[in-house]
Amino acid sequence: MKKGFTLVEIMIVVAVIAALVGIAIPNLLRSRLNANEHYAISNLQTISVAAQTYWSVKNTLPTALTQLHDEGYIDDTLGYAASGCTKNGYTYYIGGTGLTTDFFVYTVPQTSSTGVRSFCSGSDGVTRVSPSGATPASQTACNAWASL
Repeated sequence: MKKGFTLVEIMIVVAVIAALVGIAIPNLLRSRLNANEHYAISNLQTISVAAQTYWSVKNTLPTALTQLHDEGYIDDTLGYAASGCTKNGYTYYIGGTGLTTDFFVYTVPQTSSTGVRSFCSGSDGVTRVSPSGATPASQTACNAWASL
């Protein structure tokens, strides 16, 4: 008597594994996307609080992420460039001229697989969201988004 599996049994096992993978992969990708968005919100709030702290010390708001980094308010990853720093699948930008009337910070997903929504915050410190992944052109545009 031969021991082992038949071709049909092996094909059934492969089909079951393929079905499980087909169910699991989309859920894992969605979990990653949700985690990236949560990191984006958290990092944006960190930058916003850092900017408010910067303002309380310097009496002006920062116009570049490097200013916040140089003062020790944000980490190397978020502050390595004046604008356009990338972390956790999102790219972070800062806008404005240093006045409270036009300061805003925002983040957009690098690709549709790292995130879908964009987030921004103005000088009021309120985090807002664009479900379409839009880019705000000003603090006024940011303020028009729905708050979280």
